Amino acid sequence: MDKYIDKLIDTSWFMKVVALLLALLLFDSVYDPDRQQSNVNVPGEEDTAVLEDVPVRAYYDTDNLVVSGVPETVTVTLQGPKSHLQPAKAQRNFEVFVDLSDVEIGEETVPIEIKDISDKLDVIIDPGVADVTVQEKVTKEFQVEAEFNRGILEDGYEAAIAIAEPNTVKVTGAKEDIERIGFVKATLNIKGPITENIKEDAVINVLDRDMNKLNVDVNPGRVEVTVEVKRLSKTVPIDIVQKGNPQSDIDIKSLTLDTDEATIYGTEEALNGTESVRVEVDVSKLSEDTELTLPVIISEGISEVNPKQVKVKADVTKSEPANESNNDNDNDNNANEEQEQQNEQANRTYSDMPISLSGLSDEFEAEFKSPSGGRTSLTVSGDSEEVNSLKKGDFELFLNLANLEEGEHEVKVNVNGPSGVELVPANETATISIKPKEV
Repeated sequence: MDKYIDKLIDTSWFMKVVALLLALLLFDSVYDPDRQQSNVNVPGEEDTAVLEDVPVRAYYDTDNLVVSGVPETVTVTLQGPKSHLQPAKAQRNFEVFVDLSDVEIGEETVPIEIKDISDKLDVIIDPGVADVTVQEKVTKEFQVEAEFNRGILEDGYEAAIAIAEPNTVKVTGAKEDIERIGFVKATLNIKGPITENIKEDAVINVLDRDMNKLNVDVNPGRVEVTVEVKRLSKTVPIDIVQKGNPQSDIDIKSLTLDTDEATIYGTEEALNGTESVRVEVDVSKLSEDTELTLPVIISEGISEVNPKQVKVKADVTKSEPANESNNDNDNDNNANEEQEQQNEQANRTYSDMPISLSGLSDEFEAEFKSPSGGRTSLTVSGDSEEVNSLKKGDFELFLNLANLEEGEHEVKVNVNGPSGVELVPANETATISIKPKEV
């Protein structure tokens, strides 16, 4: 049997059949009719890819130099075999850069290069060069000016100066830019209306003198800005206004307030136009010494007053009834006329009236010893209609210091005011100390 097999193998027909079978097996392993032709990598097939917005990196001495003119991105066109092109396009594991390690201060045109890319690919970079400016890097400390829009304050409120913390920052940039700095501002970006204190972070902006923003680095880039906000207010005297007429047997000796001043709140215009507030006392209801709690009356435009109420102490004297007489009609008529005149009279007291000085030689200066602060009150008496029409600004209290020498003097308090009314200051005299001016 073995001899038969050996003989069969030695025949030429056997070898031909085996060769045919091997050829068929090899063909079947290479050819697959189900495989798509597009997936076959044909050596040498080329393509082109355009990559936009490729970042550019600059290499230079960042500690001592500032470089401008390097584009942030470029367009890179790649051409070459797909086997090298596709990975480069998908992964972008190459780097576009400019080498400024050997440049000097000034202007220079440098090539934009690429590295870490297959040498099988042709590369076109657009733009291919950069016109750069190299400048010395400078760091300088600047004061921060904090600000905000005061127009967002609610009516009747005011704000103090905005304060930044920290109030200085370090600005780093090209020497030329640092020298152009005109303002370093921390501007609050908030909405109104504002009625309370502000404490917010603000971004630092560095500007030249024409308010153009400069390309510099700021450390820190943000600061905390604080603004104290408060209501507009003013302290004014409280005037006593008498209403009505006293009873026939009642004499109003005095009306005294427990406090002479009040704080009023409102818009700036309203405060500027208000010199005093008032309490109204109906004297027709007074028959004995008493203490009244009365509201403080404010003018239009004033939103609030503090205190809202004050106490008024009334010092009242009651006269004895007159003896009746049927024999003296003239006396009765005179008494009636006198009572009618009394009923038409009114008193009004103005508190905290300033006393001015006049006639003092230029070589001297004067200081009030009394009354304290050079202020006193003034009582105005007269026809009720005329008295009630007057205001604080209608009167002037002053001292005549003409011909007075160095030393302490007691001087009469003079009063200028409308005629037809009686003017009585609470202090008839004032004590003044006169001394030479310091050179």
